Formats: sequence, structure tokens, C-alpha cells
Amino acid sequence: MTEINGKRLLAELKELGKIGIGTDGRRTRLAASDTEKEGRDYVVGKMKEAGLKIVIDHIGNIFGIWDSEENKNIQPFMVGSHIDTVINAGQYDGCLGVLSGLEVIRTLKEQGIRTKRPIIVGAFTNEEGVRYAPDMMGSLVYAGGLSCKKALATVGTDGTILGDELKRIGYEGTIAPGFVTPSAFIELHVEQGPIMDAEGYDIGAVDNLQGIHWMKIHIDGVANHAGTTPTNMRIDAGLAAAKINVFCREMVEKSGGVATIGTISFKPNAVNVIPSKADFTVDIRNPKKEKLDNDEKYLLDYLKTLEETDHVKITTQPMTNFDPVPFDEDLCKKIEVAAKSRNLKVRRMVSGAGQDAQMMARICPTAMIFVPSVKGISHNPDEYTTDEAIINGSNVFLDVVTEMANF
Repeated sequence: MTEINGKRLLAELKELGKIGIGTDGRRTRLAASDTEKEGRDYVVGKMKEAGLKIVIDHIGNIFGIWDSEENKNIQPFMVGSHIDTVINAGQYDGCLGVLSGLEVIRTLKEQGIRTKRPIIVGAFTNEEGVRYAPDMMGSLVYAGGLSCKKALATVGTDGTILGDELKRIGYEGTIAPGFVTPSAFIELHVEQGPIMDAEGYDIGAVDNLQGIHWMKIHIDGVANHAGTTPTNMRIDAGLAAAKINVFCREMVEKSGGVATIGTISFKPNAVNVIPSKADFTVDIRNPKKEKLDNDEKYLLDYLKTLEETDHVKITTQPMTNFDPVPFDEDLCKKIEVAAKSRNLKVRRMVSGAGQDAQMMARICPTAMIFVPSVKGISHNPDEYTTDEAIINGSNVFLDVVTEMANF
């Protein structure tokens, strides 16, 4: 069986992983930042070395295209992921999908294997959504779910405008997003969860991706002395925020989803003052749309009740609202067959994290391949996937891409 060049892929993952490590030792490549530009330049350089045509669209998505005179007018097959990171990130999230896609193309070229369809490897802009919201922005714009004009006007957490920053780093692009609709799309990714590592699976055939609802919540209370104000006479924004956190946990324990308050701040933020304001975010996820929608409704109803019982004022602002995404059954079966043909243990999976693949599923058959994350750690510098797992996943990826590019 044909094998990817594992040594080369692992070396490139390490090289890309070095980009964005600051003097504090933390790896950070936020979308359209100087450090992400370095990462983009590295990936584009590797694509050019492989003889791929480079296309950058107006939202900054990067595409490396392998085609020929014989197949250039045939609908292409696409793979890809992202290279932007969270703050203090690991080195595998997203990067594996981009670099393994490039490695698959190089392997096919070096083995003299021609495909009926062109193959495109993409690196999508702002998947993480840390600097600019929403997350999965580049793939969402590509799939037509968000206008490019609106996305480029997005103001970041640092006050910058995405379009200005893409132009500043030289990645404003020359072609409209969605310039081609692929025949299908597959993304290789680390699981970012503990299931495969704990249960001893080599490959995950991802057939569903959880829906995600994000919202901002603002609570107005009354600041007062922490020592002289009796408990029953307080209008405490901090206490109300804590109650919401507990409510969310109890809610998703019943629905089978997950909920997280990932950011929170208080004002005046003093040790001896009852908080007058609380601002925080809520992330709710569930693989079932009905349950996800119900959880959001339950939370909003609870906020109304809390206003009455705790005498606070609560306002909400939606941030992200993505429904669960079922992936293509035929592609999932091909992943299972490819894994078994290499004597690898495979199971069906639900992706708990948002992925570029969920956006591409809007326009073409889509699936994902997971490889294990040791101890389930991700979005953390301790994120780790073994070399063996990366090579196994990339070889299954190679098999499926080869089949689909000749379909």
C-alpha cells in the first residue's frame, strides 16, 4: 500500500509549531496577526515547493491546487483545515489537516499517481474566532453563510478591522470566496477530546458535529460595601452570574450537551465591593438540534426568572449560532473501510468542537477523520498526538483522498 512520507510531515508540523512562540514561551498565532502571517508564509512556501498553484481569496483563505491539462476543467476534490491558533496553543489543531493534505498531494505526485480530479488543499482564515468573531469565519464565507464584505468589516477584540489586517499582512486575496464548489471535502484533525485515547481507537470516522450556540450575558446589579450590606439586601451581579453557571451545568446534564462560561469579568472588580456588573460568555453545545434549541430557551427563561428573584437586570447578545451538522454517510463508510484495510481500530465519532468541515458541508459531501489526542488535551501547549497516530491517520487520509479524487 502507498504510504505518506511520515518523517517529512512530522518535521513540518514541528517547524510550523515553532512559529508564533513568544518570549514567554507561549505559541499564539491569532488570525491575521504578524505571527499568523509567518505561518501563512511558511505554508505557502511549502505549497510552492510542491508545485501547487496558489490562490488566495478575498477573506484570506489560502488554496494550493494540484491539477493538470487533462483534469483542470473537472470538479476538484478538496481537503484542508486552518493554521490560526488560540492563545497559548498546541501545535496540532488545524495544522495537521493542512500539512497532511499537502503531504497527500506530494505523495501522489512522487508515486506517479494521477487523479481524475484536481485536488485542492485549503488553509481557512480565522477558524478559532479568538481575535474576530465568529469562528470558522473563512470557511463560512467560502460556503456562502456570511458575506465577505461583512466579515472583512469585523472589529476584533483589539479594535482592529479584519480586512485592514489581511491587507496589512499581504493576504487580502484576488478572487471571490467560493470560486469553486468541490466534489467533496475531507478534513483530518486531532480529536481534541479523550474518547479515542481512553478506548484505544486509532481512527475516528466523524459522522456528526455538535451544534454550537454562543451568547454574551450582561448583568446589572448594585455596588455596595461587602461588609456592611446584609446578604438579603444585596443586588449582587456576581452571585447572579454564579447561579447562571450552576444552572447551565445542571441543564446540560439532563440534555446530554455541554455548557461553558469561558470568560467573565466583574465591575468594580474590588475585593471588598459587591459587583455591580458582570459580563460573561456562555457556550452551549449539543449534537441534537432540538435539544440545543431547548437548552437555549431554558437558559433565556431562567434569566427572566433570575431578574425577578435577584432584582438584577440581564441583557443578552447572540454571538454564534450553528446547528448540528450530519456528515456524508458514504464518506464515513469509506473512512471505515480504509482504516480496516490498514488493520486500524476505527469507531464512529461526534465532533464536540466546531470545524471548518461543518461549513463546507453546506456546499458538498463532507466528512472528517480523527486521530487520538493523548489524554484529550487540546487548546493547550500540552496538546499531543503520537507520531504513529499522525502517520496512521495520514495514510487513511491518503487512501480516502485517492479514491475520492478518482471517483
